[in-house]
Amino acid sequence: MSFDLVFFGGTGDLTWRKLMPALFQAFRHGKLPAGGRILAVARDEMSDERYREWLKERFREVDGSKRPNDEEFEKFAALLHYRRMDLSQPEHYQRLKEWLGERAADTVVLYLATSPHLFTQICEQLGAAGLNEKRVRVVLEKPLGHDLASAQEINRVVRSVFAEEQAFRIDHYLGKPSVQNLMALRFGNALFEPLWRRESIANIQITLAEGLGVGTRGAFYDGTGALRDMIQNHALQLLTMIAMEPPSTNNADAIRDEKLKVLRSLKPFTVESVARDVVRGQYRAGNNGGQAVPGYLDEAKVPADSQCETFVALRTEVQNWRWAGVPFYLRTGKRLAARDAQIVINFRPVPHPIFPGANQPNRLVIKLQPEDGLELQLLAHKGGADNEALTPVSLDLDFDKAFAANRVGAYERLLLDAIAGRLNLFVRSDEQEQAWRWVEPILDAWKQDSTGPRPYSAGSWGPAAASALVARDGFAWAEEQ
Repeated sequence: MSFDLVFFGGTGDLTWRKLMPALFQAFRHGKLPAGGRILAVARDEMSDERYREWLKERFREVDGSKRPNDEEFEKFAALLHYRRMDLSQPEHYQRLKEWLGERAADTVVLYLATSPHLFTQICEQLGAAGLNEKRVRVVLEKPLGHDLASAQEINRVVRSVFAEEQAFRIDHYLGKPSVQNLMALRFGNALFEPLWRRESIANIQITLAEGLGVGTRGAFYDGTGALRDMIQNHALQLLTMIAMEPPSTNNADAIRDEKLKVLRSLKPFTVESVARDVVRGQYRAGNNGGQAVPGYLDEAKVPADSQCETFVALRTEVQNWRWAGVPFYLRTGKRLAARDAQIVINFRPVPHPIFPGANQPNRLVIKLQPEDGLELQLLAHKGGADNEALTPVSLDLDFDKAFAANRVGAYERLLLDAIAGRLNLFVRSDEQEQAWRWVEPILDAWKQDSTGPRPYSAGSWGPAAASALVARDGFAWAEEQ
């Protein structure tokens, strides 16, 4: 299958830090379809050869194991091309169309690795140039909008140019092998499904924690914040996959229909419930990894009076028969105690304990990063004295070790899926808009709240109020148990 893959924003950070290295890994693994061309477009004046040299320099900053040697890069570089393009000029889109028409590849993938405010302009120009025929697919990088209205406007323009099946809204978390194994765990095995409901599960916790601060991205992050950056997309997508009903098939729309039902079943927020069930925080100076680190307000390009949240913890419920009354806790933040992304399923205690001691209920931990695996925490008898307390034991599966030869990174997987036209791991427009619809009351309530985010020390697990949020229901975050 021949393909042309075009990166708008071909000299941007996302392209050279994430997308090009992912494509090289697909090339190295022999997974990239033959007969492909990769075109980077940007405002800079460069030849194909100059762009290849430029990218080779950037590849020196890629992790060692993912870095090509000279021979590998030379072979990969033969696929790379570059064109100068001013995204506001219609004639430049016509020239792009002519370049793509030189050989009429089976598939054309247009990846918008640009600022989201350019999405509508680019899509309108693509439509005017006739670059929206059936063989064309457009990939939209997050964030998709700043609120519900802007998301709807982007979708309106995209729909005016492309059919829904041509639009690939990317959330790189969905490409992680551990997230794909979440689907396999639930719908490829019979073990957990009878227990996957309110009768057996006490609460579910989703944590997306980062040890790093905002670094050089202060200006961008201050206009975004943790709620938009992580909760509205990544965390909610994970919640839908945990809570969804079994789809009838492994078809993209069957899966996305069930995810949409979950989003529509989430308990809506009010001004009162935001004050009660949502905690926002902002990191102050502290210690991270044994080193003193600055607070958010001292980071580069961050306003001294910023009210931007770098931490969010919230409580919600899925209001349906399967999950009625089960609290879902979502938490994300920067400069936390560890880089740790995981989903914790806390089961209910046994109905009638017969062993001494305070026995901890069973727990299933789905590890997303830095490890990738499953841990099932059980209780066992040591076989010592009579009437002794049970001891916690774990069944631990490390997917990186179990499948060491076949691991595919998130962007590598999603790029290959976009080329192949597989939509299963991409977000549909109605999903995206419903997620914004649910999040927006939180944003509105914060606008009216003059108290601002709660401070927390860098290197901690966030404001104390986040622990109180869970303790109110008689539970605790995983690291506090």
